[in-house]
Amino acid sequence: MVDDAELRGRVALVAGATRGAGRGIAVELARAGAVVYATGRSSVDAGRSEIGRPETIDETGELIRAAGGTGHALRVDHLQPDDVGRLIERIDAEHGRLDILVNDIFGGDRYAQWDKTLWEHDLDGGLRLLRMGIDTHLITSAKALPLILRHDGGVLIEMTDGTTEFNRAFRRGVGLYYDLVKAAVGRIVVGLTAELEDATCTPLAVTPGWLRSEQMLENFRVTETTWRDALEKTPHFCCSESPTYVGRGIAALAADPGVDRYAGRTVSSAELARTYGITDVDGTQPDCWRYVAEIQSAKRPASERGYR
Repeated sequence: MVDDAELRGRVALVAGATRGAGRGIAVELARAGAVVYATGRSSVDAGRSEIGRPETIDETGELIRAAGGTGHALRVDHLQPDDVGRLIERIDAEHGRLDILVNDIFGGDRYAQWDKTLWEHDLDGGLRLLRMGIDTHLITSAKALPLILRHDGGVLIEMTDGTTEFNRAFRRGVGLYYDLVKAAVGRIVVGLTAELEDATCTPLAVTPGWLRSEQMLENFRVTETTWRDALEKTPHFCCSESPTYVGRGIAALAADPGVDRYAGRTVSSAELARTYGITDVDGTQPDCWRYVAEIQSAKRPASERGYR
C-alpha cells in the first residue's frame, strides 16, 4: 500500500474523474500525497453531462478531502482544446509542473449499440463515441505534455478496457466503434512511446477488470457492500473489482522510481496488485482478465477460486 507521503510534491491530473475508475484513481493519488486536479463535465453548477448520470465532479472533490488529500475538482470539457489549455495554464501557474497525467475520459458507451454492425449502427452516435474516447485523450495529452516534459520522471497513463492480448482480436458483441476506441488507446501508447523515446516521461496503458462502477452496481441493483448478491443471476461477476483497486495500483505505479520499465505496455489492475502488494477493498486480488480467458471465455462454470 502506498502511504500518504509517497507522492508528496507531485502534481497529478486525472481527466475524467467524475465517477468509476477515474474517481477511484483521483482519490488514491490524493491519499498517497499528490496534489490532484480531478476533472469532469457533470457538476453541481452545470448539472449533468450528456451521459445523464447523477454523480458530479464536486463529489469527487469531497472524497479527495475525506481521504485527507489535496485536490481541485473542476468542470472541464476535454473535447474543447481551449478548456484543456486553460486547465494546463492554471496548473502551471499554481505549481509550475505536472508529474502524472491519467487520461480516463470516455462516457461514449451510452452511444454504443452492442448488437449492431457498422452499417446498422447509428452513425452520429458512433462518431460521437470515437470523439469521446479518442479525441479527448489526444487533446489532453497534446496540451499537457509540454508541462510534463519540463521536469524529469513524468508518467502518462491511458486508461483502457482490456489487455493487449484480449484486444488483439475483434471484440464481438460491443460494436465496431467501441472496439476501435479501445484498440486505438493501445496504439496511442505505442505512438507516444516512440515519440518520447528521448524523454524521461513514461507512457503506458492500464486496464481495470470488470469494474463495479456506479452504473454497474445500479444495473445489478446492488451496492458496493452487497455486490455479491448479483452472483445468483450473474455468477461470473465474482471476478469483479472496485474502482479503489485500480486506484491503489496506479498510486503505487506512479510512486515507483522504476516505472519506465512499463513504457509502451498495457498492464492490468491485477498485475499492478501482484507487483506492488495491492489488494482490493475486501483484501483480495481479483484477476479479471485471466478469469475471462480461462473461465468465462472457456465456458467453464463460474468459480473465483484462484482468481481473487
